[in-house]
Formats: sequence, C-alpha cells, structure tokens
Amino acid sequence: MSQAATPQFKDRKGCWRLSRRSFLIGAATAGTGLFLGWRFGVPALRLQMAAMFDSAESGSTGFGEVDTRPNAWFAITPDNRATIHIPKIEMGQGIHTALAQIAADELEVDWALLTVALANTADGPNDGSGTTGSMSVTSLWTPLREVAATMRQMLVNAAAEQLGVPAGQLTAHNSTVFVQSEPDRVLTYGEIVAARTAAWEVPEEAPPLKTPDQYRYIGQALPRVDFQEKLTGRARYGFDMRLDGMLYGAAAYPNTVAGRITAASPGSAAAEPGVVTVLAEADFAGVAAESRVLAEAALGKLAVEYEDGPLLNMADIQQTVTVGNGKATIIQREGDANGALAQDTFAQTHLAEYRTPLAAHAHLEPQAALVDVRADQVEAWVSTQMPELVRETLAEALGRELEEIKVYSTYIGGGFGRKAGMEVAVEAARLSRAAGRPVHVGWNRAKEFRAGYLRPPTHHILKAGLSADGRIQALDHQQASADVAYLFLPAFFPILAGADFGATRGARLTYDIPNLRTVAWRTELPFPTGWWRGLGLLANIFAIESFVDELAELAGADPLAFRLAHLPESTMGQRLRGVLERVAEMADWGGGLPAGHAHGLAVSADAGTMVAQIAEVSLEGETPRIHKVHCAIDPGLPINPDGVVAQTQGAIIMGLGSTLFEEITIENGRITNSNFDTYRLMTMKETPAIDVAIIRSGDDPYGMGEPPIGPIAAAVANGLYTATGQRLRTLPLHP
Repeated sequence: MSQAATPQFKDRKGCWRLSRRSFLIGAATAGTGLFLGWRFGVPALRLQMAAMFDSAESGSTGFGEVDTRPNAWFAITPDNRATIHIPKIEMGQGIHTALAQIAADELEVDWALLTVALANTADGPNDGSGTTGSMSVTSLWTPLREVAATMRQMLVNAAAEQLGVPAGQLTAHNSTVFVQSEPDRVLTYGEIVAARTAAWEVPEEAPPLKTPDQYRYIGQALPRVDFQEKLTGRARYGFDMRLDGMLYGAAAYPNTVAGRITAASPGSAAAEPGVVTVLAEADFAGVAAESRVLAEAALGKLAVEYEDGPLLNMADIQQTVTVGNGKATIIQREGDANGALAQDTFAQTHLAEYRTPLAAHAHLEPQAALVDVRADQVEAWVSTQMPELVRETLAEALGRELEEIKVYSTYIGGGFGRKAGMEVAVEAARLSRAAGRPVHVGWNRAKEFRAGYLRPPTHHILKAGLSADGRIQALDHQQASADVAYLFLPAFFPILAGADFGATRGARLTYDIPNLRTVAWRTELPFPTGWWRGLGLLANIFAIESFVDELAELAGADPLAFRLAHLPESTMGQRLRGVLERVAEMADWGGGLPAGHAHGLAVSADAGTMVAQIAEVSLEGETPRIHKVHCAIDPGLPINPDGVVAQTQGAIIMGLGSTLFEEITIENGRITNSNFDTYRLMTMKETPAIDVAIIRSGDDPYGMGEPPIGPIAAAVANGLYTATGQRLRTLPLHP
C-alpha cells in the first residue's frame, strides 16, 4: 500500500497520524481560493474487517478496493466565505451543526461565514462508512480539527508573506489574520486567497490544536445550521427531488415477508393510462408512468408470479429466535460463570427470560430516489445514509463503472438504519434505463412497512448467583437475535465471525462480577432483518437492567445502591457512577411521589457515552402512563449542548414507543399492521416531560444518536413493577 493510501487511523497511543501527504490542494487559477482536501483513512468498518482477516497489507480488504479519495473538502473563497463538504448525512440529528462548530473553531472563521455543504460521491469527499452507529462526531473529531488547523496555518503563512511580517507575529481570528502588535494591519481570509499567486504549501506537521479553554464554538448551544432551510421549506429531501421530463416509478413486491418474484411479464400494464414503460424481468417487475398514482395503479395489471415462502405466524418466529437455536458465540467472559452456576453453592440464585418483538423503523419520509441513467453517466438523488454503498450497488446493478455513477445525498426525513437500504435506488435505476428518462420512485407507507427489513426479535435468558451479603458472584446472559448488521456484509462474514456485532450491541455487562459470561446465539429468519436505532442496544439493556433490578430485590437492596455497589473501579465505572448519582439527585430518588406513582431506574454505556434514566410511571386501569423521565448523560465533551438534549429527548421518545406500543405482527406470512393507524407510535399527548442533565467528563466527544435509547425500556418496566408488583419481561409492556 502506498503512503498516500495508508490509512491515518489511531495508533496504539490513541493519537491520530496525519501525514503531509494526506492533503490535496487545488485551485483552478491563481486568486480563486484555497481548496484543501484530506483523507484520514478508509471506512472504519472496512478497517475492522480488514484487520480481522489480516489482508490490509495488500491494500485490498476483500470488500472492494480501498478508496483513496479525500474524506472532506474545505474551501476559502475571495468573498471570505468558508465551506466544508462532509458526507455525513443530516437526518435531524444536528450533525452538520456539530461538525461546523468543530471546524470553525480550529479554522478561526466567523460563524456567520461558514457553510456546511452536502457532498456528492463524484466531486465531493468519500465516506464508505456512511452515517450510522453514532460515530460521526467521534470519528471526525481529531482529523477535522487537524485539517482546519492546518488550513488556518497555511492562511497565516500566506498572510506573513503578503504583510512582510513573520508568521509567529500574526494571529488568526474571525476569518481574518492581523499583526499582534498592530491590530489595524489585518487581512481577511478572502483577501489572502485572492492575492495568492504562488503555490500553496502544506506545513510539514499539523499545527498544535486548541486547548479546551480556547474554544469559541465547541461546547456552545449554537443554532442549527439547517434551521432556515427547514423552516422555510427550502430543504430538499429524497421525496422532493424533481427533474424535467421525469417519470414516476413503482415496483411489484410479494405480499408475504419471505416471498419473492419467480416470473413476470408485462400483462396489460402497458395499456393503462399514463404508463410509459413496463419492465418485466426474472426477478423484477415495475412500471414508469406520468404520475405516482398512475404507476401504482398499473402494478396490478402486471402478470407476476410469486413464491410465498414460509407462511409464518408469530409463534413460528418466536420459536426460531430462541436461545439454544442457531450458532452460539461467547462474546464476554470473566472467570467461570457456567461452572460456578452449575455448582449451585450460592445463597440465592435467580433465572429470568425476556423477549422483544419485530419492529418497524416508522420514519416520516418513506424510501425515495430519483435516478437518471444516461449513456455517459448515471446521476442519483437518494434519501440514504450510505451514498457510497448506493454508488457501488448501482454500478453493479447497471453494469457500469463506478466513475460513471454520481450520487447526490439529500436531507433525510428519518433514517434509524432503514435508509441504509438500496432497494429504491435500484428500482429507479432499472426503470430509468428502460425508459430512457429520469425516474423517481417513492414508496407509499404500506410498502415502507411491508418491504425491506425490520428490527429483529430477541430472546434473553439470564441466570445469576448471589452471595450471602447480596453481591452478584456469577451471571450468565444468553442472548438470541436474528441478524442486524450482517444484512450488509458479505455472505462469508457470518461464517467466520459468528455473532452479529449489531445484535450484541449493549449485550456485554458493565458491572464488576467475578464470574461473567455473555453468549450470543445467531438465529436466521427467512426474511430480512437489519439496522434499527441503537441496533441491539434497547433489547439487550431492557433484559440486563430489568434483571439487575430483580437481583436487587432478591438481595434486599435499593436498586440504585445495588448498581453503585457493582460498578468497576475504572474510568467507565466512575462515569457510570456519575450519571447514576446525578439522575438520582434529579428525580429525588427515594423521596415522595403521588399515590400510585413509582420510579424505575436503568443505566447503560454505549458508543463511549454513559446514560442513566429514571422514569416516573403509574398504571391507569390497564394502561401504563409515563409522567416524567429524568436522564443524566455523559457524552464526554458535548459539542452542542442543545443538540445533546434534542438527541436525548428524541431517543427517549422513540424508545418509549417501542417500550409501550411498537410491534410488527405477522399472520400466514403477511404483515398485518402496515400503517400508522395499526402500528402504534408514541403521540405528543402521551409523551412525558423529559429532563436532561449533561455531565462533561473529558475533552473528547462520544456518540449521541443512539445511546439514550438504551435504558428507557428497562426504566419503565422497573417502575411499573414497583407501582404494581407485576414484573413485565416482554416488550411491548402489556400489564
């Protein structure tokens, strides 16, 4: 692997290695501006897999060639504006604002002069890892600051030449560079780049980064950079995209979850009003028409044969996704939990099992893509979390070279992992190729629920032994799940790796227990399951934290004190203690509550972020009511506190819906609840007050999009048990 292609990932000391050759500089002509691109490594997931299979040395991971294009572009133009192009997709989580704050601080630009632009896959930066896993800020934190600081230093050095003053006597501030002893001698960044005629030089080493006390934007609750576009309706989502002369496409899908097309012919669809193109192939049948309504109506006139697959019912699915079925992988082991529990020498033992159901993503914007297939290139506007993967998928589906495919990312109206799917882009591409015109495909709500993939169900069996003094001496967690991450990986990967790392997110216990084992059972369903917000986090924490509450009761201990007593003496343990003690203070744990109300507690660690939640609940008739949720969250360094609060509240609301209502039901192989009238979500009326306290525990940020969803189901279940004496171990919670 050449030096230019060598990934600049973290070394053993946790420091980023950013080499001078990682930068690309471009300017069309002298004085047009400074354009700086940088590369900080191949996608994280591919690096992990490459390391696992020890093939990175050759430059090929077995998952496609390593892409050496830059991961981001910075630009300073003569009008003194700064633009950063980063391919992290904005889907309501505020990522563009957070990344802008990070860049603006080190670049020393005027906040009002900074723009974050959506990148595309052709002229913009590369990002094969997509926007998933609460990794955007964490992965870009150091390299983004380093490239911004480098660009700032390049501007200072250029100003030094123009002003005839040593660079060490200059200071960059607010999109200007001034002489420290003569503040009136000042150049704007725009003036510097406009006057530059010589080639730009990258410093040999990245300049020192700011210390936290020097931050101007990082840590501030700045307004979202996308507010104006969204408030005025100018923001463009995948469903909004239009081109002159475009058609609307629709594709046929089987009515069963495990079904597939076995044969297709045009039937009489071509004669239907407004139909322009009919495409019927061995595995695909669709139409392109002058309107979406006409396209959907014509689908029924296609002659399509289906194989239904297994006509599953809920009992069949539950029987499949059961501990003991499938392939087992030990993912956590301390001491000998199995041996200790087999001896049964403890003062008390306890066993319990828990289940979580199939669930939909239920995002507001359904799948949507506009694709224009032409002889020389293919352009696609897609509501996707994975633009690079869309590009690769379209190239394969159309038999085209990657260089011919250009994917434009749009704003996303909710993703939660479902917008990592490629189906809608491929449908639009195939129909566009057949029609010779751009085609927009936008799924309706029923198709959104019935096609594609769902959150998998899970099954958990936990067993523990307590000593006479009430400490956990051994704990065994057996977890079964259908696939989460493997849907997007090569077929050989599960064979070699065993447990699905997405399904096991949150499954490893964070308590100090001398004998501990976590076993993941990979079970396979005959229909696709995949990403969901937090992957397996909510399900695993629901089981673990409910069980910990049961153990606390068995030990005769307060649930808070019991957790605190079992925390490890480590940095993570200290941070968990911090959020537990803070949330207890917020909720006045142990204090008085209205009659019939009770508190439930749960805690989790995910993506480097610690979260503790207390839910105040009651039971009105047979209906659980959530009156208030207190949440203490430690994300390390909060880049934008308002963003942290918003992400926390959103995750809790989504988690509450999953706790109380959400469940996909299947009868005879067919999904029975495929719209919002039959698939219950949390409503505004039912949403409780959510109080969030942020604890800053360090100088590095951690993930925020998913960690807050982890504890909420267990917190509610634990509270309902305290209020009613009824232990509920299956989601959604039905007393």
